Amino acid sequence: MGLFLNKGLKKIINPRAVSALAVTGMVSALAWGCAFFGEKIYTSTIFAMDTVMELQIAGGRDFTPEAEEYIRRLEKELSVTDASSEIAGLNADGEGELTEEVGSILLQAKDVCDRTGGALDITIYPVLKAWGFTTGEYRVPSDEEIAELLRNVDYKGIDIEVEENAAESTVKVGLSEGMQVDLGSVAKGYTGTAVADMLRSKGVTHALLNLGGNVQCIGSKLNGDPWKVAIKSPFPDSASGMIGVVEADDVAIITSGGYERYFEEDGKRYWHILDPATGRPAENGLVSVTIVGKDGLLCDGLSTALFVKGLDEAIEQYRQSDDFEAIFVTENREVYVTEGLADKFSLTSEYHDLPLHTITK
Repeated sequence: MGLFLNKGLKKIINPRAVSALAVTGMVSALAWGCAFFGEKIYTSTIFAMDTVMELQIAGGRDFTPEAEEYIRRLEKELSVTDASSEIAGLNADGEGELTEEVGSILLQAKDVCDRTGGALDITIYPVLKAWGFTTGEYRVPSDEEIAELLRNVDYKGIDIEVEENAAESTVKVGLSEGMQVDLGSVAKGYTGTAVADMLRSKGVTHALLNLGGNVQCIGSKLNGDPWKVAIKSPFPDSASGMIGVVEADDVAIITSGGYERYFEEDGKRYWHILDPATGRPAENGLVSVTIVGKDGLLCDGLSTALFVKGLDEAIEQYRQSDDFEAIFVTENREVYVTEGLADKFSLTSEYHDLPLHTITK
């Protein structure tokens, strides 16, 4: 999950998140193996969507500039804080006409909201602002303020009309009075998959795109082995910064946790993953949710929604689905892995003694 924050990032990002990114980069870099004749591994590190991104792309030429350009364009179009973006314009006017791609992202995000029964709600933005997660001016809003803001939180109040024309489709969107949308909960996931599809269209068959912890794999390693992607530890006492490793190919691997962005007041930690039902940080026993699947936007949205739902409802959502796998870490240090990942996930030596459970359908 990611919010497009322009201020205060250093104040609320846990430094361990940066070190974990470095660990992931180290694992992936060492895992490339020997390059095929004529192919070279091109790397790029950029700061976009308010996070550090590491791109590693194999090919006969350097495709990182095209990947960077695509990421920058999506960042500009989707940002809630850039007044010139399509989403900011929609929020300011209460209605607007979106381009085909941005409109499609909004439609898909709304579908995830519906699928999760509102555990993901892309209209939570005003409440996030009240907590200071978009401004850096952190505070705990009063119960009365939260209740008032929640009156405008309901993704079902987004009216969407798709118009087809010869050039490309346009999407007309209307918001209920006082409503604002934020696609940060799905933006990096969508971006990873979209960039991967663009690279595949240019002939790229091996790449690892780490968009600030949202990892997108293209193919496998050059030697045919699966990628080994580190999963961040949600526990502050971690020495290595990672709780486990997933073997994967051609999928998105996206993790959400309360350790990502937070502030502390009077000895209590408040993180940015809010429960749309309460307007407060979700506290349902989970500290980390990792979703693995083909659709990055879906994985990104589900990682947030299932964190909000808590373990029991998250397991039920998995059992009703056939398009993702998951890893759940609880606050009492138990790890639950869905059956499709049971033979692909392993705990690091630091956490080898944690209870590890397999979720079956």
